[in-house]
Amino acid sequence: MRQTKTVKVYLYTRYERFWHWLQAAMIMFLLITGFEIHGTYTLMGYETAVAAHNFVGLSWLVLFAFFVFWLFTTGEWRQYIPTTRKLIDVALYYAYGIFQGRPHPVEKTPGAKHNPLQRLTYLALSALMLPVQMLSGMLYYTWNLWGGVAYALAPVALVHTLVAFLLLSFLVVHVYMTTTGHSLFSHIAGMITGWEEINEATTIHEWEVADKRRS
Repeated sequence: MRQTKTVKVYLYTRYERFWHWLQAAMIMFLLITGFEIHGTYTLMGYETAVAAHNFVGLSWLVLFAFFVFWLFTTGEWRQYIPTTRKLIDVALYYAYGIFQGRPHPVEKTPGAKHNPLQRLTYLALSALMLPVQMLSGMLYYTWNLWGGVAYALAPVALVHTLVAFLLLSFLVVHVYMTTTGHSLFSHIAGMITGWEEINEATTIHEWEVADKRRS
């Protein structure tokens, strides 16, 4: 068994950290105003909530386009390429291994920041859930402008609301997962400073290189 020790590596650039916190704030604000629009509670009033929701939603759409541009111009899109290598090991680790004090099956490196389960999750989030939410929101926002019939608006609203609940579920799980690092706040600290503590051995880079050699 290999000896392991923890080291600090610089994982997240200033832009990544800025985008992460900005997007988190925007999604939470959109959830808060969206549920008020649905009549769940009253905080700022219906008309104000609608205006704020539309403004932040459109801003999010524009900023997301810049994020996609950044991904492809920097090559960071490779971080989201799905893989099944070690996927079961990671799933079993989060299911019970973590509660037994076992080490994480894979560790992060600047070239591979996400484990296999994270890659699938973030890919589904960025390439499916967010585009569906933005598209349904735009359809809802512009419905009357292009003569959409009223009865056909209900499915659009249903999809928009369903994805909102999925995003809320993701946020809850995501916040919990931030507490599963080497210390309670190590993952959060990494997304603030850019530096994160990882085990020196058994890195994602190692098993990805091994995987390429086998293929």
